[in-house]
Amino acid sequence: MAKKVVATLKTGKGKEYSKVITMTKSPKSGAYSFKEVIVHNDHVKDAIAGQGK
Repeated sequence: MAKKVVATLKTGKGKEYSKVITMTKSPKSGAYSFKEVIVHNDHVKDAIAGQGK
């Protein structure tokens, strides 16, 4: 089954948004964590660039 977020993105104005998933490595434990953000298509590069900070 599709999650509600995915189903919403496929219809109507949802096509103007993208789901951005970024991976970061913890300096303390070395474990990886994932962060999911839904952003407007115009701001995808900004969301990816902002995750490195």
